[in-house]
Amino acid sequence: MEDGRETAAMRQQKRKDRQIALENTDSDIGLCGWILVIFSILLTLLTLPLSIWMCIKIVKEYERAIIFRLGRILRGGAKGPGLFFILPCTDSFINVDMRTITFDIPPQEVLTKDSVTVSVDGVVYYRVQNATLAVANITNADAATRLLAQTTLRNVLGTKNLAEILSDREEIAHSMQSTLDDATDDWGIKVERVEIKDVKLPQQLQRAMAAEAEATREARAKAHLQAHHPAGQPRWQMPRSHLVRSPYPAYNRHHTQVRHHRTG
Repeated sequence: MEDGRETAAMRQQKRKDRQIALENTDSDIGLCGWILVIFSILLTLLTLPLSIWMCIKIVKEYERAIIFRLGRILRGGAKGPGLFFILPCTDSFINVDMRTITFDIPPQEVLTKDSVTVSVDGVVYYRVQNATLAVANITNADAATRLLAQTTLRNVLGTKNLAEILSDREEIAHSMQSTLDDATDDWGIKVERVEIKDVKLPQQLQRAMAAEAEATREARAKAHLQAHHPAGQPRWQMPRSHLVRSPYPAYNRHHTQVRHHRTG
């Protein structure tokens, strides 16, 4: 447990170090860069109040803005929500949605540990936890998370047998969530939840399991009948309360007629 907490703390510290390094890159724009920045500021001042509309930007409550100055991330990290300012000639920005995103994992053909092929699908809930890392470290965080979820589903289920997959869905989902969360940490992604939706068995295996269940029910019915039938007593002389009636009326009428014929 202590090793797990230590590992999580180390990952968090590394993530902070990477973010600080990214946010401090605006100091490396060089002399020419600073000349362009000063020129942009002077141009903005000379064209007031018209230029103010190009400088003021707004991001919504669930968004954050990553500002690039001459191609480098501006010091201070993500901006928002609310108003922020940019320089028209040297700055650009990208909006990042911070809300939880949900997507379905398409059905995956998985070979279990006991060599049974099953089709499994699921659903993943995730959100952007660090907008700076999500923009700087990955081209498309959503597409990458989707592909990684499919691979993780196959890898995790490949280490389980069929009985474990059918009975331990919550444990499997938790294992997937932990694995995905660790893998997407460098992308600024937080995987909040994973759910296993459906497990489809091959038709032949479904028929075999149905036949086994039917045989089990028949064995229980026979055991119940023998327990209430005294030894040596003919079946048609059993007390009425001990008779097992079928839900089908025709079946019940037929056996009633046979019983009356034999006793008559």
